[in-house]
Amino acid sequence: MTTLGIIGAGHIGSQVARVAVANGYDVVIANSRGPETLAGLVAELGDRATAATAADAAAAGDVVVVTVPLGKIDQLPVEQLAGKIVLDTNNYYFERDGHIDALDRGETTTSELLQAQLPTSRIAKAFNHIYAADITTDGSPAGTPDRRALATAGDDAEAVAFVTRFYDEAGFDTVNVGSLSESWRVERGRPAYVVRQNADELTANLAIANRLP
Repeated sequence: MTTLGIIGAGHIGSQVARVAVANGYDVVIANSRGPETLAGLVAELGDRATAATAADAAAAGDVVVVTVPLGKIDQLPVEQLAGKIVLDTNNYYFERDGHIDALDRGETTTSELLQAQLPTSRIAKAFNHIYAADITTDGSPAGTPDRRALATAGDDAEAVAFVTRFYDEAGFDTVNVGSLSESWRVERGRPAYVVRQNADELTANLAIANRLP
């Protein structure tokens, strides 16, 4: 069974861990404060979950979820993430991260910034435009009418395929935005951001997005 490394144990990371364990994945999860601070979460998740350092979670994961503030991506363990599928949940909050001129000017995307930081990793966008609580409560079986959809984007077909499969296991349809350069369509402030939408509605919201406010 696939081991999912998770770097970042906040709202999104802990919810992704719950979904992963429920679907039979092993989880190795890390935060910035040390493995000992994750004892309660690991106890809740059960025998499939282990707390670790970020470097060890990256090394252990067949696939790794990066769910840290955008301003902290320069602290990621680049060597341990080399060649791996990395799921990017990041969003740009200038109030938290400080202004990043290239993002403010619409010249790049949060996922492309992560790709530049992890040059040999295979990045795919995931879980960035859904409230954390909804990850474990709003999914439904495949074929359910009006099933909620989530977007992904990526330049690596295998990475996008993994997100598509994992979304389905979590209870969501997938809409593929395209390359990482198009992932701005699902970033903060766009029509598709943190609203409930089925696949047709998500596709329409992606199409009407503006690059700049």
